[in-house]
Amino acid sequence: MYEILVAIYRKPQWQVRNISYHNTTKKTMKFVVSVYLILCFASSIFIAMALVQRTHHIFGSDEYYVRVINGFTDNSSVPLVIWCSSEEMDLGGRALQEHDEFSWTMKPNFWSSNYMKCTMKWDSIRKIFDAFEASRDMERCGLHRLCSWRVTQDGFYFSNDEVNWRKDFIW
Repeated sequence: MYEILVAIYRKPQWQVRNISYHNTTKKTMKFVVSVYLILCFASSIFIAMALVQRTHHIFGSDEYYVRVINGFTDNSSVPLVIWCSSEEMDLGGRALQEHDEFSWTMKPNFWSSNYMKCTMKWDSIRKIFDAFEASRDMERCGLHRLCSWRVTQDGFYFSNDEVNWRKDFIW
């Protein structure tokens, strides 16, 4: 009777090995899943931080300093007139003599138009241009967020360091 009970409660040898193999596989799978979840969590934190940084850069509190400089060499009798506005604000107009400037800060965000148009008038010539457009200027204004325009007789020059000027367009 004792042998019959032992035989009933004893598992066959192949089942024991199978269970042992199954436990090892189960532990390995738990380890692989754990590593996978940790990597997913770490990468999601990394992606979230990158998105927050990019969102902060695009829509956050980063201010851009925009300057329009009168670069004419001789316009003492006829000043360069500038008037800047957007859908949200009107900066008004100014008459700029030689080397005078008109400047303001732009703070791009999700809810505003993120641009500033300026009308330039010199003698009888008029030109409307985008002095700041977030989609265009976010990268090109550089790390210092400086967007400078120098207006001369032959055109409009852009610089993000006020040393290297590039002609963007003519009158």
